[in-house]
Amino acid sequence: MKKVLAFDLGASNGRAILGTSNNNGITDLTEIHRFANTPVAINGRLYWDVLGLFSEIMTALSKCAAMGHSDIASIGIDTWGVDYGLLDKNGHLIANPRHYRDPRTIGIVGRLADRLLPQYLWSQTGNRPAEINTAYQLASEPLPKDAGKLLFMPDLLAYFLTGEMCCEKTILSTSQLYDFSRNEFCQSILDGIGVTEDLFPPVTEPGTVIGTLTRDIAAKTGLPQIPVIAVAGHDTASAFAAVRLPKNSAFISCGTWSIVGILLDERLTSTEAFAGGFTNEIAYGGKTRFIKNITGLWIEQQCIESWRKQGQDVSYDILDAETAASDTDIIIDPTDPLFTAPPDMPAAIAEYCRNTGQPIPASRGEYLSCIIRSLAAEYNRTVTAIESLTGQNIDTIYIAGGGVKNKLLCKYTEQSTGRRVVIGPAEATAMGNVTIQLTVDN
Repeated sequence: MKKVLAFDLGASNGRAILGTSNNNGITDLTEIHRFANTPVAINGRLYWDVLGLFSEIMTALSKCAAMGHSDIASIGIDTWGVDYGLLDKNGHLIANPRHYRDPRTIGIVGRLADRLLPQYLWSQTGNRPAEINTAYQLASEPLPKDAGKLLFMPDLLAYFLTGEMCCEKTILSTSQLYDFSRNEFCQSILDGIGVTEDLFPPVTEPGTVIGTLTRDIAAKTGLPQIPVIAVAGHDTASAFAAVRLPKNSAFISCGTWSIVGILLDERLTSTEAFAGGFTNEIAYGGKTRFIKNITGLWIEQQCIESWRKQGQDVSYDILDAETAASDTDIIIDPTDPLFTAPPDMPAAIAEYCRNTGQPIPASRGEYLSCIIRSLAAEYNRTVTAIESLTGQNIDTIYIAGGGVKNKLLCKYTEQSTGRRVVIGPAEATAMGNVTIQLTVDN
Protein backbone atom coordinates (compact mmCIF):
# COMPACT_ATOMS: atom_id res chain seq x y z
CA MET A 1 0.00 0.00 0.00
CA LYS A 2 1.18 3.52 -0.80
CA LYS A 3 -0.07 6.74 0.76
CA VAL A 4 0.12 10.24 -0.72
CA LEU A 5 -1.33 13.54 0.47
CA ALA A 6 -3.17 15.90 -1.89
CA PHE A 7 -3.82 19.52 -1.02
CA ASP A 8 -6.65 20.84 -3.20
CA LEU A 9 -7.31 24.54 -2.76
CA GLY A 10 -10.27 26.06 -4.54
CA ALA A 11 -11.53 29.62 -4.60
CA SER A 12 -13.76 29.11 -1.55
CA ASN A 13 -12.20 26.29 0.49
CA GLY A 14 -9.32 23.88 0.73
CA ARG A 15 -8.97 20.19 1.53
CA ALA A 16 -6.21 17.82 2.52
CA ILE A 17 -7.01 14.39 1.08
CA LEU A 18 -5.09 11.24 1.93
CA GLY A 19 -4.96 8.89 -1.04
CA THR A 20 -4.09 5.23 -0.64
CA SER A 21 -3.35 2.77 -3.41
CA ASN A 22 -2.26 -0.75 -4.17
CA ASN A 23 -1.29 -2.51 -7.38
CA ASN A 24 -4.86 -2.11 -8.66
CA GLY A 25 -4.85 1.68 -8.31
CA ILE A 26 -6.41 4.14 -5.87
CA THR A 27 -8.32 2.33 -3.13
CA ASP A 28 -9.41 5.20 -0.90
CA LEU A 29 -9.59 8.97 -0.58
CA THR A 30 -9.94 10.22 3.00
CA GLU A 31 -10.43 13.84 3.98
CA ILE A 32 -7.92 14.72 6.69
CA HIS A 33 -8.64 18.43 6.99
CA ARG A 34 -10.99 20.98 5.42
CA PHE A 35 -10.73 24.74 5.74
CA ALA A 36 -12.20 27.95 4.38
CA ASN A 37 -10.40 30.06 1.81
CA THR A 38 -11.76 33.51 2.52
CA PRO A 39 -10.36 36.56 0.71
CA VAL A 40 -9.62 39.72 2.66
CA ALA A 41 -10.69 43.19 1.50
CA ILE A 42 -8.56 46.11 2.73
CA ASN A 43 -8.75 49.71 1.49
CA GLY A 44 -10.35 48.81 -1.81
CA ARG A 45 -8.00 45.90 -2.52
CA LEU A 46 -8.77 42.19 -2.39
CA TYR A 47 -6.15 39.73 -1.15
CA TRP A 48 -5.73 36.02 -0.55
CA ASP A 49 -4.77 35.17 3.02
CA VAL A 50 -1.88 32.99 1.89
CA LEU A 51 -0.29 32.83 5.33
CA GLY A 52 -3.59 31.63 6.77
CA LEU A 53 -3.76 28.99 4.05
CA PHE A 54 -0.23 27.88 4.84
CA SER A 55 -1.17 27.64 8.52
CA GLU A 56 -4.03 25.30 7.53
CA ILE A 57 -1.59 23.20 5.50
CA MET A 58 0.62 22.92 8.57
CA THR A 59 -2.42 21.88 10.62
CA ALA A 60 -3.21 19.15 8.09
CA LEU A 61 0.36 17.86 8.15
CA SER A 62 0.30 17.75 11.96
CA LYS A 63 -3.01 15.85 11.82
CA CYS A 64 -1.43 13.29 9.50
CA ALA A 65 1.37 12.70 11.97
CA ALA A 66 -1.08 12.43 14.89
CA MET A 67 -3.22 9.94 12.93
CA GLY A 68 -0.27 7.66 12.26
CA HIS A 69 0.32 8.64 8.62
CA SER A 70 4.02 9.45 8.88
CA ASP A 71 4.59 6.95 6.06
CA ILE A 72 3.18 9.30 3.43
CA ALA A 73 5.27 8.91 0.26
CA SER A 74 4.71 12.40 -1.16
CA ILE A 75 2.69 15.61 -1.07
CA GLY A 76 1.12 17.51 -3.98
CA ILE A 77 -0.63 20.89 -4.16
CA ASP A 78 -3.12 22.21 -6.70
CA THR A 79 -4.97 25.55 -6.64
CA TRP A 80 -6.98 27.90 -8.80
CA GLY A 81 -5.16 29.61 -11.69
CA VAL A 82 -3.72 33.00 -12.66
CA ASP A 83 -2.87 34.38 -9.18
CA TYR A 84 0.64 34.63 -7.79
CA GLY A 85 2.89 35.87 -5.00
CA LEU A 86 6.02 37.98 -5.36
CA LEU A 87 9.21 37.24 -3.48
CA ASP A 88 12.00 39.74 -2.92
CA LYS A 89 15.57 38.98 -3.92
CA ASN A 90 16.13 37.26 -0.57
CA GLY A 91 13.19 34.90 -1.13
CA HIS A 92 10.82 36.64 1.28
CA LEU A 93 7.14 37.22 0.45
CA ILE A 94 6.63 40.89 -0.38
CA ALA A 95 2.88 41.03 0.27
CA ASN A 96 -0.20 38.84 0.34
CA PRO A 97 -1.15 37.82 -3.23
CA ARG A 98 -3.96 39.79 -4.84
CA HIS A 99 -7.24 38.06 -5.67
CA TYR A 100 -8.22 37.66 -9.33
CA ARG A 101 -11.39 39.62 -8.54
CA ASP A 102 -9.35 42.56 -7.24
CA PRO A 103 -10.74 45.72 -8.88
CA ARG A 104 -7.40 46.95 -10.22
CA THR A 105 -7.90 45.05 -13.49
CA ILE A 106 -11.50 46.09 -14.20
CA GLY A 107 -11.65 47.31 -17.81
CA ILE A 108 -7.94 46.73 -18.38
CA VAL A 109 -8.35 44.63 -21.53
CA GLY A 110 -9.77 47.65 -23.33
CA ARG A 111 -7.42 50.15 -21.71
CA LEU A 112 -4.32 48.27 -22.82
CA ALA A 113 -5.54 47.11 -26.22
CA ASP A 114 -3.02 49.37 -27.98
CA ARG A 115 0.00 47.53 -26.51
CA LEU A 116 -1.60 44.21 -25.58
CA LEU A 117 -3.77 43.52 -28.61
CA PRO A 118 -6.25 40.82 -27.54
CA GLN A 119 -6.13 38.91 -30.82
CA TYR A 120 -2.33 38.84 -30.69
CA LEU A 121 -2.30 37.52 -27.13
CA TRP A 122 -4.73 34.82 -28.23
CA SER A 123 -2.67 33.79 -31.24
CA GLN A 124 0.56 33.60 -29.25
CA THR A 125 -0.62 31.87 -26.09
CA GLY A 126 -3.95 30.22 -26.88
CA ASN A 127 -5.34 31.92 -23.75
CA ARG A 128 -8.41 34.06 -24.22
CA PRO A 129 -7.68 37.58 -22.98
CA ALA A 130 -9.45 38.19 -19.68
CA GLU A 131 -8.86 40.83 -17.05
CA ILE A 132 -8.19 38.18 -14.41
CA ASN A 133 -5.24 36.72 -16.36
CA THR A 134 -1.76 37.03 -14.90
CA ALA A 135 -0.56 39.15 -17.83
CA TYR A 136 -3.16 41.82 -17.12
CA GLN A 137 -2.60 41.65 -13.37
CA LEU A 138 1.10 42.32 -13.95
CA ALA A 139 0.29 45.11 -16.40
CA SER A 140 -2.10 46.82 -13.97
CA GLU A 141 0.62 48.34 -11.79
CA PRO A 142 4.43 48.50 -11.65
CA LEU A 143 6.30 45.64 -10.05
CA PRO A 144 7.75 46.39 -6.63
CA LYS A 145 11.38 47.45 -7.06
CA ASP A 146 12.58 44.60 -4.87
CA ALA A 147 10.63 41.89 -6.75
CA GLY A 148 12.89 38.91 -7.37
CA LYS A 149 10.65 35.99 -8.35
CA LEU A 150 6.99 35.37 -9.18
CA LEU A 151 5.47 32.12 -7.94
CA PHE A 152 2.01 30.94 -8.89
CA MET A 153 -0.11 29.87 -5.94
CA PRO A 154 0.65 26.12 -5.84
CA ASP A 155 4.32 26.80 -6.43
CA LEU A 156 4.33 29.46 -3.69
CA LEU A 157 2.85 27.07 -1.13
CA ALA A 158 5.29 24.35 -2.21
CA TYR A 159 8.12 26.87 -1.75
CA PHE A 160 6.96 27.57 1.80
CA LEU A 161 7.20 23.82 2.47
CA THR A 162 10.47 23.06 0.72
CA GLY A 163 12.41 26.26 0.15
CA GLU A 164 12.63 25.29 -3.56
CA MET A 165 11.18 27.39 -6.40
CA CYS A 166 9.57 26.12 -9.58
CA CYS A 167 7.06 27.18 -12.23
CA GLU A 168 4.77 24.21 -12.94
CA LYS A 169 3.61 24.14 -16.54
CA THR A 170 -0.18 23.64 -16.22
CA ILE A 171 -0.55 26.58 -13.84
CA LEU A 172 1.76 28.66 -16.05
CA SER A 173 -0.51 27.91 -19.01
CA THR A 174 -3.31 29.96 -17.39
CA SER A 175 -1.19 33.13 -17.32
CA GLN A 176 -1.30 34.46 -20.91
CA LEU A 177 2.49 34.68 -20.81
CA TYR A 178 3.57 31.32 -22.22
CA ASP A 179 3.52 29.81 -25.71
CA PHE A 180 3.17 26.16 -24.82
CA SER A 181 3.21 25.07 -28.47
CA ARG A 182 6.86 26.20 -28.47
CA ASN A 183 7.53 25.67 -24.76
CA GLU A 184 8.75 29.21 -24.23
CA PHE A 185 7.69 32.51 -22.73
CA CYS A 186 6.29 35.05 -25.18
CA GLN A 187 8.98 37.70 -25.14
CA SER A 188 6.84 40.30 -26.89
CA ILE A 189 4.13 39.94 -24.22
CA LEU A 190 6.68 40.17 -21.40
CA ASP A 191 8.07 43.32 -23.07
CA GLY A 192 4.56 44.75 -23.37
CA ILE A 193 3.95 44.48 -19.64
CA GLY A 194 7.47 45.42 -18.59
CA VAL A 195 8.75 42.21 -17.02
CA THR A 196 11.56 39.82 -17.92
CA GLU A 197 11.76 36.05 -18.01
CA ASP A 198 14.14 36.21 -15.04
CA LEU A 199 11.10 36.92 -12.88
CA PHE A 200 10.07 33.26 -13.20
CA PRO A 201 11.75 30.13 -11.82
CA PRO A 202 12.55 27.25 -14.19
CA VAL A 203 9.48 25.73 -15.87
CA THR A 204 8.65 22.32 -14.38
CA GLU A 205 6.68 19.43 -15.87
CA PRO A 206 3.91 17.94 -13.71
CA GLY A 207 5.14 14.82 -11.99
CA THR A 208 8.49 16.36 -10.97
CA VAL A 209 9.89 16.24 -7.44
CA ILE A 210 10.31 19.84 -6.23
CA GLY A 211 12.11 19.04 -3.00
CA THR A 212 11.35 17.74 0.49
CA LEU A 213 9.78 19.27 3.57
CA THR A 214 12.38 21.43 5.26
CA ARG A 215 13.82 20.19 8.52
CA ASP A 216 11.95 22.94 10.36
CA ILE A 217 8.58 22.00 8.79
CA ALA A 218 9.20 18.32 9.49
CA ALA A 219 10.07 19.02 13.12
CA LYS A 220 7.02 21.23 13.67
CA THR A 221 4.57 18.74 12.14
CA GLY A 222 6.11 15.51 13.41
CA LEU A 223 6.64 14.16 9.91
CA PRO A 224 9.80 13.06 8.11
CA GLN A 225 11.18 15.13 5.23
CA ILE A 226 8.56 13.96 2.74
CA PRO A 227 9.05 14.75 -0.98
CA VAL A 228 6.78 17.43 -2.46
CA ILE A 229 5.68 16.76 -6.05
CA ALA A 230 4.73 19.29 -8.70
CA VAL A 231 1.41 17.77 -9.72
CA ALA A 232 -0.86 19.46 -12.26
CA GLY A 233 -0.83 22.64 -10.21
CA HIS A 234 -3.93 24.07 -11.85
CA ASP A 235 -6.92 22.44 -10.17
CA THR A 236 -8.81 21.94 -13.43
CA ALA A 237 -5.81 20.20 -14.97
CA SER A 238 -5.76 17.85 -11.98
CA ALA A 239 -9.51 17.28 -12.34
CA PHE A 240 -9.09 16.37 -16.01
CA ALA A 241 -6.32 13.94 -14.98
CA ALA A 242 -8.82 12.06 -12.79
CA VAL A 243 -11.16 11.16 -15.65
CA ARG A 244 -10.27 9.12 -18.70
CA LEU A 245 -12.35 10.84 -21.35
CA PRO A 246 -13.57 8.49 -24.09
CA LYS A 247 -13.91 9.69 -27.65
CA ASN A 248 -16.88 11.99 -28.32
CA SER A 249 -17.15 13.16 -24.72
CA ALA A 250 -16.88 16.50 -22.93
CA PHE A 251 -15.92 17.25 -19.35
CA ILE A 252 -17.37 19.71 -16.85
CA SER A 253 -15.38 20.52 -13.73
CA CYS A 254 -18.14 21.96 -11.62
CA GLY A 255 -17.46 24.13 -8.59
CA THR A 256 -17.15 27.85 -7.92
CA TRP A 257 -16.32 28.00 -11.61
CA SER A 258 -17.71 25.66 -14.23
CA ILE A 259 -15.00 24.61 -16.67
CA VAL A 260 -16.47 23.00 -19.79
CA GLY A 261 -14.25 21.46 -22.42
CA ILE A 262 -12.55 18.59 -24.21
CA LEU A 263 -9.03 17.32 -24.76
CA LEU A 264 -7.32 18.09 -28.07
CA ASP A 265 -3.96 17.06 -29.49
CA GLU A 266 -3.16 20.68 -30.34
CA ARG A 267 -4.46 24.06 -29.28
CA LEU A 268 -7.25 25.66 -31.29
CA THR A 269 -6.85 29.39 -31.94
CA SER A 270 -9.34 30.05 -34.71
CA THR A 271 -11.18 33.34 -34.96
CA GLU A 272 -14.41 31.50 -34.19
CA ALA A 273 -12.97 29.96 -31.02
CA PHE A 274 -11.80 33.38 -29.89
CA ALA A 275 -15.23 34.88 -30.52
CA GLY A 276 -16.84 31.98 -28.64
CA GLY A 277 -14.96 32.76 -25.45
CA PHE A 278 -12.81 29.62 -25.38
CA THR A 279 -9.27 29.22 -24.11
CA ASN A 280 -6.47 26.67 -24.36
CA GLU A 281 -4.49 25.35 -21.41
CA ILE A 282 -2.06 22.49 -20.87
CA ALA A 283 -3.38 19.13 -19.71
CA TYR A 284 -1.40 16.54 -17.78
CA GLY A 285 0.20 14.30 -20.37
CA GLY A 286 0.83 17.11 -22.85
CA LYS A 287 -2.55 17.44 -24.52
CA THR A 288 -4.53 20.67 -24.70
CA ARG A 289 -7.57 21.42 -22.58
CA PHE A 290 -9.84 23.35 -24.94
CA ILE A 291 -12.22 24.90 -22.44
CA LYS A 292 -14.57 27.69 -21.57
CA ASN A 293 -14.65 29.18 -18.08
CA ILE A 294 -18.18 29.86 -16.92
CA THR A 295 -19.12 31.55 -13.67
CA GLY A 296 -20.47 28.47 -11.89
CA LEU A 297 -21.79 27.82 -8.42
CA TRP A 298 -20.21 31.11 -7.34
CA ILE A 299 -23.58 32.73 -8.08
CA GLU A 300 -25.38 30.26 -5.81
CA GLN A 301 -22.70 30.55 -3.13
CA GLN A 302 -23.00 34.32 -3.07
CA CYS A 303 -26.79 34.20 -2.81
CA ILE A 304 -26.50 31.87 0.17
CA GLU A 305 -23.89 34.13 1.76
CA SER A 306 -26.19 37.14 1.32
CA TRP A 307 -29.07 35.33 3.03
CA ARG A 308 -26.77 34.11 5.79
CA LYS A 309 -25.74 37.69 6.56
CA GLN A 310 -29.43 38.54 6.90
CA GLY A 311 -29.73 35.89 9.61
CA GLN A 312 -31.69 33.41 7.51
CA ASP A 313 -31.40 29.65 7.87
CA VAL A 314 -29.26 28.56 4.92
CA SER A 315 -28.76 24.90 5.73
CA TYR A 316 -28.41 22.89 2.52
CA ASP A 317 -31.24 20.50 3.36
CA ILE A 318 -33.71 23.38 3.61
CA LEU A 319 -32.40 25.15 0.49
CA ASP A 320 -32.43 21.93 -1.54
CA ALA A 321 -36.05 21.30 -0.56
CA GLU A 322 -37.03 24.87 -1.47
CA THR A 323 -35.27 24.57 -4.82
CA ALA A 324 -36.86 21.23 -5.67
CA ALA A 325 -40.30 22.67 -4.88
CA SER A 326 -39.78 25.67 -7.15
CA ASP A 327 -40.47 25.73 -10.86
CA THR A 328 -39.40 28.77 -12.80
CA ASP A 329 -38.66 29.65 -16.42
CA ILE A 330 -36.42 32.57 -15.43
CA ILE A 331 -33.03 32.27 -17.12
CA ILE A 332 -29.95 34.43 -16.55
CA ASP A 333 -26.65 34.52 -18.39
CA PRO A 334 -24.08 33.24 -15.85
CA THR A 335 -21.28 34.87 -17.85
CA ASP A 336 -22.75 38.37 -17.62
CA PRO A 337 -20.30 40.79 -15.93
CA LEU A 338 -23.13 41.76 -13.59
CA PHE A 339 -22.44 38.52 -11.67
CA THR A 340 -18.65 38.88 -11.43
CA ALA A 341 -18.44 40.36 -7.93
CA PRO A 342 -21.63 42.20 -6.91
CA PRO A 343 -22.08 43.24 -3.27
CA ASP A 344 -25.51 41.54 -3.23
CA MET A 345 -25.99 38.60 -5.62
CA PRO A 346 -29.80 38.28 -5.27
CA ALA A 347 -30.05 41.99 -6.07
CA ALA A 348 -27.84 41.48 -9.14
CA ILE A 349 -30.11 38.67 -10.35
CA ALA A 350 -33.15 40.88 -9.79
CA GLU A 351 -31.48 43.67 -11.78
CA TYR A 352 -30.70 41.28 -14.63
CA CYS A 353 -34.31 40.11 -14.70
CA ARG A 354 -35.59 43.70 -14.84
CA ASN A 355 -33.14 44.51 -17.64
CA THR A 356 -34.25 41.48 -19.67
CA GLY A 357 -37.99 41.87 -19.08
CA GLN A 358 -38.35 38.78 -16.89
CA PRO A 359 -40.14 38.43 -13.56
CA ILE A 360 -37.97 38.66 -10.46
CA PRO A 361 -37.69 35.38 -8.51
CA ALA A 362 -40.28 35.39 -5.73
CA SER A 363 -38.49 33.08 -3.28
CA ARG A 364 -35.12 31.65 -2.38
CA GLY A 365 -36.10 28.43 -4.13
CA GLU A 366 -36.85 30.33 -7.33
CA TYR A 367 -33.51 32.13 -7.17
CA LEU A 368 -31.64 28.85 -6.81
CA SER A 369 -33.75 27.06 -9.40
CA CYS A 370 -33.09 29.92 -11.81
CA ILE A 371 -29.33 29.65 -11.21
CA ILE A 372 -28.99 25.92 -11.82
CA ARG A 373 -31.34 25.94 -14.82
CA SER A 374 -29.29 28.79 -16.26
CA LEU A 375 -26.04 26.91 -15.70
CA ALA A 376 -27.47 23.84 -17.44
CA ALA A 377 -28.57 25.99 -20.39
CA GLU A 378 -25.09 27.51 -20.60
CA TYR A 379 -23.54 24.04 -20.54
CA ASN A 380 -25.69 23.11 -23.52
CA ARG A 381 -24.67 26.22 -25.48
CA THR A 382 -21.02 25.59 -24.70
CA VAL A 383 -20.99 21.90 -25.65
CA THR A 384 -22.87 22.69 -28.86
CA ALA A 385 -20.28 25.35 -29.68
CA ILE A 386 -17.45 22.87 -29.04
CA GLU A 387 -19.02 20.47 -31.53
CA SER A 388 -19.19 23.22 -34.14
CA LEU A 389 -15.62 24.41 -33.56
CA THR A 390 -13.95 20.99 -33.45
CA GLY A 391 -16.13 18.90 -35.73
CA GLN A 392 -16.61 16.34 -32.96
CA ASN A 393 -19.98 14.79 -32.17
CA ILE A 394 -20.28 14.86 -28.38
CA ASP A 395 -22.69 12.27 -27.03
CA THR A 396 -21.56 12.06 -23.38
CA ILE A 397 -20.79 14.66 -20.73
CA TYR A 398 -18.76 13.79 -17.65
CA ILE A 399 -19.42 16.04 -14.65
CA ALA A 400 -17.07 15.99 -11.68
CA GLY A 401 -16.23 18.20 -8.73
CA GLY A 402 -18.28 19.51 -5.85
CA GLY A 403 -21.18 20.41 -8.14
CA VAL A 404 -22.12 16.75 -8.62
CA LYS A 405 -23.64 16.87 -5.14
CA ASN A 406 -26.29 19.15 -6.64
CA LYS A 407 -28.54 16.45 -8.09
CA LEU A 408 -30.89 18.97 -9.67
CA LEU A 409 -28.02 20.56 -11.59
CA CYS A 410 -27.04 17.17 -12.99
CA LYS A 411 -30.67 16.42 -13.86
CA TYR A 412 -31.20 19.77 -15.61
CA THR A 413 -27.90 19.37 -17.48
CA GLU A 414 -29.06 16.07 -18.95
CA GLN A 415 -32.43 17.57 -19.85
CA SER A 416 -30.95 20.74 -21.35
CA THR A 417 -28.20 19.08 -23.38
CA GLY A 418 -30.05 15.96 -24.46
CA ARG A 419 -26.83 14.02 -23.91
CA ARG A 420 -25.89 11.23 -21.54
CA VAL A 421 -24.49 12.63 -18.29
CA VAL A 422 -21.99 10.56 -16.31
CA ILE A 423 -21.41 11.63 -12.72
CA GLY A 424 -17.76 11.61 -11.73
CA PRO A 425 -16.13 11.95 -8.32
CA ALA A 426 -16.90 14.99 -6.18
CA GLU A 427 -13.20 15.05 -5.28
CA ALA A 428 -12.04 14.80 -8.89
CA THR A 429 -9.30 17.38 -8.44
CA ALA A 430 -7.86 15.63 -5.40
CA MET A 431 -8.10 12.30 -7.25
CA GLY A 432 -6.14 13.71 -10.18
CA ASN A 433 -3.59 15.17 -7.79
CA VAL A 434 -3.19 11.75 -6.15
CA THR A 435 -3.06 9.97 -9.52
CA ILE A 436 -0.15 12.11 -10.70
CA GLN A 437 1.76 11.60 -7.44
CA LEU A 438 1.40 7.86 -7.81
CA THR A 439 3.20 7.97 -11.17
CA VAL A 440 6.33 9.35 -9.51
CA ASP A 441 8.91 6.84 -8.35
CA ASN A 442 10.36 8.35 -5.21
